[in-house]
Amino acid sequence: MKISILTGAGMSAESGLKTFRDSNGLWEGHDVMQVASPQGFARNPELVLEFYNQRRRQLLQVNPNKAHIALAELEVDYEVTIITQNVDDLHERAGSKQVVHLHGELLKVRSTFDENLILDWHDDLNLGDLCEFNHQLRPHIVWFGEAVPKMDVAIDYVQDSDIILIVGTSMQVYPAAGLIQYTRSDAHVYFVDPKPAMHSSDRITVLAESATSGVPKVIEMIRKMHS
Repeated sequence: MKISILTGAGMSAESGLKTFRDSNGLWEGHDVMQVASPQGFARNPELVLEFYNQRRRQLLQVNPNKAHIALAELEVDYEVTIITQNVDDLHERAGSKQVVHLHGELLKVRSTFDENLILDWHDDLNLGDLCEFNHQLRPHIVWFGEAVPKMDVAIDYVQDSDIILIVGTSMQVYPAAGLIQYTRSDAHVYFVDPKPAMHSSDRITVLAESATSGVPKVIEMIRKMHS
């Protein structure tokens, strides 16, 4: 039994991580285009680097919640792939082995000269931190206007899955939202979110709950219905 799990900001919010955008499209007072676009980085690289330094520091102070842990434990009995829009490493820390990061990873940086030159990075990233070719390093984050390199990999997993579990994401932001279009007609979809963008049907089961509340319930359903 193959399960693909699509996770978003609501998955990590209960660990204490701030969601990327609040209701007015700002993050700590910044317009997202200032801190999450190639243009913003070109205009004010110090601002962008400090923005991600703050997020990296915060990430290192929080822990996976019981929803992360419950999803990792699913791997004991099923073939599980996590496809996440989150840039944190909480799925990995909870024990998940197969994680596809659509939007990059906060604890990695990459060269502005060669996008395939990627380094693990847990400290602050500053102007003057260079790759081996003497070019500035930047956050390993997919910014607005940039391609999502792992999208094709995610599509392959979704197309091959018997069950799709969606947790903590509105499924309104593309291209990630388009993944649902690739589910097989015989695959069952489970959706856990306080404000779900779907309604229950023959092949969709919706729980209007938070991740830590809804994920254990859905996993129990999966074990009963698909054992």
